[in-house]
Amino acid sequence: MLLSPQVAIAHQVETSGEVGGTIHIEPNDRPRAGEEHLIWFALTKRGGQAIPLDACDCTLEVYTQPYGAEDEAIETPELRAISAERYNNIPGADVTFPRAGAYDLVLTGSPATSGTFSPFELTFSVTVAR
Repeated sequence: MLLSPQVAIAHQVETSGEVGGTIHIEPNDRPRAGEEHLIWFALTKRGGQAIPLDACDCTLEVYTQPYGAEDEAIETPELRAISAERYNNIPGADVTFPRAGAYDLVLTGSPATSGTFSPFELTFSVTVAR
């Protein structure tokens, strides 16, 4: 009997101060170059309270690795509110990676209403296949 190894796929989690974020790339967290992918972020405050997109002035920037402070993002996709899994009104965007390789997705945000959470910057490293 042949058994095939199972590949475990987990959502990547990053934190910045009191904000945590989980990224998911449709489908199955396995992006391919030249194909459009829906990418979404589940944001929570310490304690587990969700941060919906309408409560966050968020920006997503996509960088090719390696990059420096002077480098510009290769893409700054527009974020829109989506519902995915058990989350509602979370930030999502369509991203097309131009070629295989390593990328950083940098999600920055500040509260739409002052004092609800601290400004944050979350960096997610992504490897894109051909």
